[in-house]
Amino acid sequence: MFHPLVYEINTRCWIRGLSAQFGRPVTLGSVPEAEFERWQKLGFTHIWLMGVWPTGPRSRAAALPNPAFRHALDNSLPDWQEEDFNGSPFAVADCTVARELGGEHELKRFRRKLHAYGLRLLLDFVPNHLGLDYPWIAERPELFVQVPGPAPEAFFTATKSDGLWLAHGKDPNFHAWIDTAQLDYRRADTRAAMIELLQSIAARCDGVRCDMAMLLLKEVFARTWTNFPCAATAAEGEFWADAIPAVKGSQPDFLFLGEAYWDLEARLQSLGFDYTYDKRLYDYLVGKEPARVQHHLLSATPEFLRHSALFLENHDEPRVASILSLPEHRAAALLTVGLPGLRLLHEGQLTGARIRAPVQLSRRAEESPQPDIEAFYRELLATLNSSVVGRGTAEVLQPRPAWPDNPTAQNFVVVQWHSPPDSVDLVVVNLAPHRGQCRVTLTVDGLARHDWLMKDWLGSEEYKHQGKDLQNQGLYLDLPEHGAQLFRLAPI
Repeated sequence: MFHPLVYEINTRCWIRGLSAQFGRPVTLGSVPEAEFERWQKLGFTHIWLMGVWPTGPRSRAAALPNPAFRHALDNSLPDWQEEDFNGSPFAVADCTVARELGGEHELKRFRRKLHAYGLRLLLDFVPNHLGLDYPWIAERPELFVQVPGPAPEAFFTATKSDGLWLAHGKDPNFHAWIDTAQLDYRRADTRAAMIELLQSIAARCDGVRCDMAMLLLKEVFARTWTNFPCAATAAEGEFWADAIPAVKGSQPDFLFLGEAYWDLEARLQSLGFDYTYDKRLYDYLVGKEPARVQHHLLSATPEFLRHSALFLENHDEPRVASILSLPEHRAAALLTVGLPGLRLLHEGQLTGARIRAPVQLSRRAEESPQPDIEAFYRELLATLNSSVVGRGTAEVLQPRPAWPDNPTAQNFVVVQWHSPPDSVDLVVVNLAPHRGQCRVTLTVDGLARHDWLMKDWLGSEEYKHQGKDLQNQGLYLDLPEHGAQLFRLAPI
């Protein structure tokens, strides 16, 4: 099975940074060749251009006055100016590429260049809501959740005949996004319009990252909007069960990545998503809970793991270098790229950036790369390119105590990658802040027929093992605190 390696780029900040670097305006059609060469060399399979759609003045004006939000901007970029504030890329004003990025024509050029380097393009699909400037609000207000009159988290909009109160987009656990309007997925015409919009986006890329995908599930939507009934006849079935086949019917290899929470990931996978966020794994890793990491991975089905998206940071989360030490970071990074599924790395993560840029800004704070982190990722990604990690068949193995009354096995994660006939790689991490030991039983056919040389690709350790001992006793592992090793087992 193919296991994508995705690089998320904050498109606005990246393009602005390139323009400053080269002293000339850079757009998608004039991105330097060196960028594509670097991505290819690092082994990425997909580039996710986060934030290519334009925002509008009404959404920007709604968001900017919030004191708490302005405080977050001050903390991230103390010298920010209003021209740095573009508004949220998830309050979409139109699904055509923003002019300052080069527009539709230059996106086509950028995608062709990606394909020439063997890379694929991901774009955003924001299905739950649209920005306050989206033309549908005036032209097709019936597609949105309507409110009888003035109400918290609602806004008034003029229509051709009169005016309506519409709900802002919402996650039921938080305040509404006041720069957006909530689409009504109980309506068949809303669903049809959004499938058509999705198909138009899909024609311009090779996959989409679907924002807050679980909010569209029927039971979630009904619970969120129960106080605002829909007059139209309720649409049947699940939106995603119709939308995903509508795209894959003409683009079978199109990739659907769903942002998902609340243990609804498997449900979305069953509706056709290729990959869904594994937020629990992220929380356990950054929360420094090794036993829960191991339990989570061993209790999940192999199918669930193969369809999970793994990350240490993204545009919503803190920079991992700001919350984990280098040894912790190193072990967690090896694990997230060493598991089956979609592996997601974030622009700035590879250089140890510490300051998270709010997505509403088109400029971010300048930070010098951290040499140790930069060198680690360079070595890790180069090693992955030479290994069978992400290319073979993966299995999360069960560590067991190395001897009675030694509980440290609970802090290990061991992933076996096998590519027939004899290519075997082991991702081994000890997530604990102390040394640990364990044994694992390898599941390679014919293990006892050979002796085996085991060499750490990320270090200098090398061991010889008799095949019969590996089969009968299992592989003994002893790692220091936050140990992270990638072993190649080769028959001798």
